[in-house]
Amino acid sequence: MKLCGFRISNYHDKVRLALLEKGIEHEEDATCTPRQTDEFLTRSPRGKSPFLELDDGRCLTESQAICEYLDEAYPAQPLLPRDPLRRARVRELVAHMELYLELPARRTYGFVFFGRPVDEAVKQAVEKDLARGVRALGALTKFDPCIAGPELTLADCAAFVHLPLVSLATRLGYGRDALEDVPGLVPLPRDARQAAGVCPGEGRPKGGARGGAE
Repeated sequence: MKLCGFRISNYHDKVRLALLEKGIEHEEDATCTPRQTDEFLTRSPRGKSPFLELDDGRCLTESQAICEYLDEAYPAQPLLPRDPLRRARVRELVAHMELYLELPARRTYGFVFFGRPVDEAVKQAVEKDLARGVRALGALTKFDPCIAGPELTLADCAAFVHLPLVSLATRLGYGRDALEDVPGLVPLPRDARQAAGVCPGEGRPKGGARGGAE
């Protein structure tokens, strides 16, 4: 089994954390950067990464689909609860983090991380979207002790890779961590250089996205 993509991608790292948590042997191929060549499109129909290449050569795209496939195909160390409602709650939480926090924050990455000109209209729109996303996150999280309840789940994998980026982007772009008022979340260090050190790609979180974790 091969995880194709690169660790700077938070979505690649979400899959990587799921593989590590479940103890699934795998390789990584960092040469699989997004492209539109015919050969690459046979493996990833939109030319995106990450994607998972199985031992028989079949490929699966989209990080959440990959993670759920892994949880079903390798049931040891489950990352989705057995109870249908609790399982749906984990999926709900992942969707909220990706659609209403990481995706809006991504619109700021150009001027926050790469020095592009600031678009004030975009900046203001993102700030409003993030406020609604943060409010929803606060209502959905449990920290009991993990983000969705007593067990570490795919929601913890998603939180560990997405939320530090949202925190860092909003701190640099707006002067304030948009997530700092969410009860149970551990704030990023005040030094942005330290904050960059806790961004995804350096292994698994200690016990998942828990209150009080370091």
